[in-house]
Amino acid sequence: MNIIHKNEGQKIAFNVEGTKIFFRDELMLDLSKYERDYDVEIDICQDDDQILIAGLSKYYVANIIIPARQYQDPEKTVPVPFSMDNVTLVLWALVEVE
Repeated sequence: MNIIHKNEGQKIAFNVEGTKIFFRDELMLDLSKYERDYDVEIDICQDDDQILIAGLSKYYVANIIIPARQYQDPEKTVPVPFSMDNVTLVLWALVEVE
């Protein structure tokens, strides 16, 4: 997994197990389920109550970029196995919510 720190500051806690990514033990995504024949970008955001959301909300926490599915053959019938090495995780600094 490629990791980009978008800005300075504390980032969200996360861990990766296989094709799954966990954010603060609150939100889990199996990234292999999101792979398509086109690039996919998943926004992870946080609201004023510090609840994580896979989608748009008030504060960005992370962006996950999954590149388009690759194929072993020109007919596009046999996909290359999903690899977390191709995924990019962009981390944003956490916003202090009062």
